[in-house]
Amino acid sequence: MGRPTRLAAAWAAGALLAVAVPVAGAQAADTTPRIDLRVLVVDDGGPATEAIRAELDDAGTPYTSVALGDAGRPRIDDAFLSDTVDGRPRAKFQGVVLPNDSPFGANSPEMTALASYEKRFGIRQVDAYTYARPAVGLNTPQDSGYSGTLDGASAQVTASGAAGPFGYLRKNVPFENNDPGVNESWGYLSTPLDKQADGATFTSYLDAPIPGGTGRGSLIGQYTHDGRSELVVTFVYNQYQQQFRLVSRGMVEWLTQGVHLGASRNYFAVHVDDVFASDDRWDPKLKCTPGDVDCPGNPTPDHPALRMTAADAQYAKQWSQSHNLPLDLLYNGVGSEEYKADHGGAPDPLLNQLVADQKSFRWVDHTYTHAFLGCEQNTTVVPWKCATDLLGNTRWVSAATINGQINDNLNWGARQGFTLDRDELVTGEHSGLKMLPQQTQDNPNLAPVLAANGVRWIGSDTSRERQQRPVGTALTVPRYPMNVFYNAGTAAEETDEYNWLYTKKADGGSGTCENSKVTTCLASPLDVKSGFGSYIVPLESRIALGHVLANDPRPHFMHQSNLSEERIGYTVLEKTLADYAGLYADSTPIVNLRMRDIGTELSKRSAWKSAVASGVTAYRIGSAVTVGAPAGVETTATFPEGTVQLKGATTSPFGTAYAGARSGWATPAAGQAQLTFTLPAAAAHATPAAVPGTAHAVPGTAHAARVQDPAARLSIPQGVARPVPYGPGPGARR
Repeated sequence: MGRPTRLAAAWAAGALLAVAVPVAGAQAADTTPRIDLRVLVVDDGGPATEAIRAELDDAGTPYTSVALGDAGRPRIDDAFLSDTVDGRPRAKFQGVVLPNDSPFGANSPEMTALASYEKRFGIRQVDAYTYARPAVGLNTPQDSGYSGTLDGASAQVTASGAAGPFGYLRKNVPFENNDPGVNESWGYLSTPLDKQADGATFTSYLDAPIPGGTGRGSLIGQYTHDGRSELVVTFVYNQYQQQFRLVSRGMVEWLTQGVHLGASRNYFAVHVDDVFASDDRWDPKLKCTPGDVDCPGNPTPDHPALRMTAADAQYAKQWSQSHNLPLDLLYNGVGSEEYKADHGGAPDPLLNQLVADQKSFRWVDHTYTHAFLGCEQNTTVVPWKCATDLLGNTRWVSAATINGQINDNLNWGARQGFTLDRDELVTGEHSGLKMLPQQTQDNPNLAPVLAANGVRWIGSDTSRERQQRPVGTALTVPRYPMNVFYNAGTAAEETDEYNWLYTKKADGGSGTCENSKVTTCLASPLDVKSGFGSYIVPLESRIALGHVLANDPRPHFMHQSNLSEERIGYTVLEKTLADYAGLYADSTPIVNLRMRDIGTELSKRSAWKSAVASGVTAYRIGSAVTVGAPAGVETTATFPEGTVQLKGATTSPFGTAYAGARSGWATPAAGQAQLTFTLPAAAAHATPAAVPGTAHAVPGTAHAARVQDPAARLSIPQGVARPVPYGPGPGARR
């Protein structure tokens, strides 16, 4: 079971009260300040601040970025940080992200202004990457600590971190080590000072064993001093590294005190293409796939096509139920009809089994015959190219053909009793959509047919087009190809083809990886007997998990062949799910959406991103949060448990529970121009009363002078400055 949400609420209330500075005898209406829901990011151009900006961008959390090295940047002073609106003091930013704890220099006018601002309004500060030293409540690494690489280290959430901002994690936070020859991480492990400055405390949230010692050193901790709170981070990271993705949610929740626009969840959906059809099989001798245009010969009895059996279908149902992960089956009806024809009209056992278990899956139209629906292909050359007429104009597959492929499959599925959504479609090979280099535009016949058939969501390939885009009245749903090949039913076949694609010619490979700018060659061929389990599965599951942890709802896809014979597709999925379960608490489950809902989520995010760019008004006064967004645009937010939305004279709970908070989308009630939320009583104390006349320097610790410029001691290894890839990228065969 996940930790009780009241624990998170109690943490938020207690921590915030610790930095609030009330004014005795003041009237609430006069002293309760307005806190705008916007983050200030002071950016030094380094990977750590870039990572935090990326996290805010992906979640949809508004922020203002100030480039530290820009000569024309605004000056960080009282006027920049706060003012008065309608007679009420206003904090323009709800949190401050700095590249380190003192980027402007200790006791500089800008640091003094920031410190005064944070103290006055109870605003928190994240030190994105700073040197461990007394100025941030820590001993220096030289004093029985450690400074150096953290590749492969296993950090852990402390009891305080679990009771506070990192309660959504199970405990373990592993640091990546993708390439033993490259330093991918760096940090400073240090213990809190035995004697802090008067009134100061340091609470570690994430720590790790100190190499060569017996103690544990902090990597993330809260330093509370002088009426302010800093989140002190003493390791460097980039936005792609798993260790950052694991802790980024907690960093933002701590910074914003659990109240912010934007939301983040962990998504995983799996599409299984070509159900009922047969997929051609890789030939390890020919090093190609008979049946493909670039492979001589045809499938033989020695290498028959791959097709799921009734037993495979039963296993798919049981697996899906036991792993709590519904599979989306993308079907081609002709495959079942061809099976019947090839077996003298006998019933198709696979069809019978899937019809019996149809409610265990979600069904998506994948066209009737899996025909290519883009340009007419000239396959007399390799690679193929678009056929042209006598005038040199591209010859396109007709609207009638596209319409027939869509409707013949829907009608066939309806005859089987499948529950279908006509608004979802994935064409064979994502054809009809532009496909570089051969086809530089969509088939002009595609969009009108989609509109006529009510198709609103059409699958695309993220390796070609990552972003959602319109195709007439429809929108694409980009899908991640999994590097479990469509033409492999066994681990040996998968590994042999993998070696062919990702080894050098000198090692018997195709040489493709040597000519590609994005693919990393294998150092040497994998063992065909063990390479799938020892290398491919860990790599592909790590890539998939990276998408899951990145607040990315885009689905992944493999093929029905991968659920047949040795069922190698499940091996990758199981490791992805197992690794996730070992990292996250029960309060933070994987979110599994069907294609339509994924498309809707991406569409809402796009509209919200545009609204944020044009200016969204959002602020908090005590327990009341007000948001104004353009008409027709839904608002995304994250609030504490117990938050309600006011809709006229009624209220309703906001969002849904996730990771110890409430998050989701909201729209104003009828007749309302803006959204209004009421935070729970515990969080109402989070906003301190305004304190007049506090624009004075905040004293530093007695040891602050030891390091005037913490950035001077910070190391950024090659693997952070330029992220180390996991390994070979997605193959060309889909």
